Amino acid sequence: MTDAAAPRPYLIAPTHPRLAQFPDILARLLDDHDIACVRMGHTGETEDELSRMADTLRPICHERDVPLVITGHFRMVTPLGLDGVHLPDGAKQVRAARKALPSDSIVGAYAQASRHDGMNAGEIGADYVSFGPVSPSSLGDGTLAPMDLFSWWSEMIEVPVVAEGGISVQQAQDLASICDFIALGEELWSHPEGPDVAMTEYAPYLG
Repeated sequence: MTDAAAPRPYLIAPTHPRLAQFPDILARLLDDHDIACVRMGHTGETEDELSRMADTLRPICHERDVPLVITGHFRMVTPLGLDGVHLPDGAKQVRAARKALPSDSIVGAYAQASRHDGMNAGEIGADYVSFGPVSPSSLGDGTLAPMDLFSWWSEMIEVPVVAEGGISVQQAQDLASICDFIALGEELWSHPEGPDVAMTEYAPYLG
């Protein structure tokens, strides 16, 4: 459950990042902003791609005490030296991930716009629940997570909540008092002036 503190930014790495360029971009963002977590990995990336990505991003994150989590593949967390997993299918794999991973690993769950799925995930051990997309994006099936979902969650549920998916600067301002974390990905990478400029636009509404 959120409190008076502003939400912290949570970065979602791009699909198939250019590993010759992205590490420098990520390092700058982590140095310049209080980033809570970095998420890597997307559907369709091979184990070899994920391994190379982990080997590249892990030292950048860990040198700055920022956890690095992988999307979906919880059995790759320990072999790749990662800090946890973001499960894209709600509560379905939370118990299995909790059983397979060290007790201090992060287990997050994406519940789209479903209070029921989010509560189930939280009840069985998710460290956070994310809802989204907030506005039309490539995430999900077109169903949007409304602002009142985040308001309700912040008032009723103790498990930290993450907003993600097509978050505009104005929406970040609206979410600032009702979220624990705001996840930014394509909002940064596709900005015409680059991710550093984009991040400065969101920064006034983030912790």
